[in-house]
Amino acid sequence: MVMPRLNQVARGVVRRDDSGMSLPPDTYTHGHHGSVLRSHRWRTVDNSAAYLLPHLRAGLSLLDVGCGPGTISTDLARRVRPGRVLAIDRAAGVLDEARELAAAQRVDNIEFGAGDVYELDLESDTFDVVHAHQVLQHLSDPIRALTEMRRVCHPEGVVAVRDSDYGAMRWYPPDPRMDRWNELYREVARGNDAEPDAGRKVLEWAQAAGFTEITPSASVWCFATPEDRQWWGGTWSQRVVESSTATQALERGLTTPAELDELAEGWRSWIDEPAGWFAVLHGELLCRG
Repeated sequence: MVMPRLNQVARGVVRRDDSGMSLPPDTYTHGHHGSVLRSHRWRTVDNSAAYLLPHLRAGLSLLDVGCGPGTISTDLARRVRPGRVLAIDRAAGVLDEARELAAAQRVDNIEFGAGDVYELDLESDTFDVVHAHQVLQHLSDPIRALTEMRRVCHPEGVVAVRDSDYGAMRWYPPDPRMDRWNELYREVARGNDAEPDAGRKVLEWAQAAGFTEITPSASVWCFATPEDRQWWGGTWSQRVVESSTATQALERGLTTPAELDELAEGWRSWIDEPAGWFAVLHGELLCRG
């Protein structure tokens, strides 16, 4: 396929309502602090898009929405080569890292560009696969985003989305500091007009977006080995005090620096628990029609 020019994609960054008035951009609750990107860099097709694997084959064209540092995107490109992949993200800065990753891994059938899922400046029926991992939960209008993803997907293609559900996350042993962390994160996200419990709602959103054939599923991340606890808990103990989530919570008067330090200590305590266990539930959809 002939890929669209990246400057065409970038023009879609300004979101407008039905009357043509410009709307403020959505706020990304996590932001792009190093601790956040360290978490995102771990993601691959195997651990974050296994439900899509049976539907990938050589030669497919694919759009990856919200690509971040590009680990999933580059892995997808490797699996559909010589098919072409276009990976977009609203944050132009993170795309430089994604390009460097693809170049380092010698994956040359992928392009990266700035873009906004609400207004993709792309032709209709362009891609065989449109993929978005943990994107819908951060949007104020996920149905509109899914409608746009459906528009640029070939009628016989598939739109694949996967989103976590913060309200369904579970951990052991119990700790009121972990309870408060989850409560505070969800409060910050909802203050951004986002939906942190998206995993349970993606099916409803896809139905509202007009898809006629939807295959729902669910999968989990589980962090329970000493190494996994150190990595997962380590990222969150830093995120809870240094990421954009912390900044937003403080600016809105939802917490205090002292409380954030307590929440970080709760994560560090969990790391040290020999029986420490954490599960992240994801809702997944394969959408057609």
